[in-house]
Amino acid sequence: MAPERDASRVATSPLALEGAPDMASDGTERRRQRPTNAAQQQEQYSGKKKTHTDKNLLLVNEHTDKVIYLGPTVAGKKHDKKAADEGEIAYPTNATLDKDTGFQGYEPAGVLTRQPKKTQRPGVEYGGQVPHSSHLQRTRGRRKRDCRGETVSHCQRCLTSDHRGHL
Repeated sequence: MAPERDASRVATSPLALEGAPDMASDGTERRRQRPTNAAQQQEQYSGKKKTHTDKNLLLVNEHTDKVIYLGPTVAGKKHDKKAADEGEIAYPTNATLDKDTGFQGYEPAGVLTRQPKKTQRPGVEYGGQVPHSSHLQRTRGRRKRDCRGETVSHCQRCLTSDHRGHL
């Protein structure tokens, strides 16, 4: 059975109602030939993929892994949430929708949405600050010593034998 192309008929689609109405939504991009027209180049260029792309919105049944809905082809520059808003998809009642971060703020009526949360990396404090030694710091991709405000070449402490291996 082919996926639904009309967003208003997704709620009554047999593919959507097969099993429980648990769905996942995602935008997919595929490369295309670079247009010769400058205006079309700008419209088709996807900054995320760093190439010219076309985008489709997919809705998948999580129990059967079948594609329920295939959205219209849009320019790769269009954001996933904006494509979903413009598609006006009619979901089954009491459906559960898993979405990725590209759908931040997309909350269709009558649907329970789930979005993954970023896990906290070990060693990272609350607020995104990484604890670091006051003696070592990174500057512009190069390792540099910070010894009481002095540069490495002028710091006598860094020139002692126990610190020379760390330069």
